[in-house]
Amino acid sequence: MAALRTTSRLARGFKVSPASLRRSYATVQPASKTPKTKEPALDKEAKTKTFQIYRWNPDEPTQKPKMQSYTLDLNKTGPMMLDALIRIKNEMDPTLTFRRSCREGICGSCAMNIDGVNTLACLCRIPTDTAKESRIYPLPHTYVVKDLVPDLTQFYKQYRSIKPYLQRDTPPPDGREYRQSKEDRKKLDGLYECILCACCSTSCPSYWWNSEQYLGPAVLLQSYRWIADSRDERTEARKDALNNSMSLYRCHTILNCSRTCPKGLNPALAIAEIKKSMAFT
Repeated sequence: MAALRTTSRLARGFKVSPASLRRSYATVQPASKTPKTKEPALDKEAKTKTFQIYRWNPDEPTQKPKMQSYTLDLNKTGPMMLDALIRIKNEMDPTLTFRRSCREGICGSCAMNIDGVNTLACLCRIPTDTAKESRIYPLPHTYVVKDLVPDLTQFYKQYRSIKPYLQRDTPPPDGREYRQSKEDRKKLDGLYECILCACCSTSCPSYWWNSEQYLGPAVLLQSYRWIADSRDERTEARKDALNNSMSLYRCHTILNCSRTCPKGLNPALAIAEIKKSMAFT
């Protein structure tokens, strides 16, 4: 877990990209320069907590990213980090920008770095320690579209490259559906549940260094999901596409991916299974 908490510190060293790119790396100004926001009056019995949130506006490309403080009464806020973000946006600062949709850990939209850990805001409980500020950043080592919104263009481009769908030429015997035994179906457990939130890939140092060529844990887990599917007829072609020095073998078993997955999946094991299947064929 300590490895994950270094991501916010590592991000401090980066510079904002040129204005022409309309993007920014997840960098911040020192906390001492953090601006304060106007906050609503708090009750005397309020249980207050401060949230430090990463801000960057592409419409002001000359302005460096900064951390902005918001204070909420936890007695009037839902239990999850996403509840706090929504309340801040609705009641305090409508310019705060972040992705969210299902609020149930299904869509993966609200992936971000919270207190040094990549997770889903809708599944992350607000720490009850009110003396300690919570710090919220976009996913590390990604270009930033705005505030907490990461640019996942490259991530989805890599996902498309593995052809994540059933491929076969042989029609089903009865012309109706492709059947699968219970045993073969069970092999897909821990794979099909991936929601492509990118928490694992953006926690991986190997992916930070080689994101243009190394596919990363999320995409490789998805690749193994189809390699392991008994209904698919392109197993060898899928493995051949990974059989180079970069796509698969940049994984150095750091295991950040398995530690941070908000769905409790094990991308490192899926990668190991791909390597094993390629070694013995």
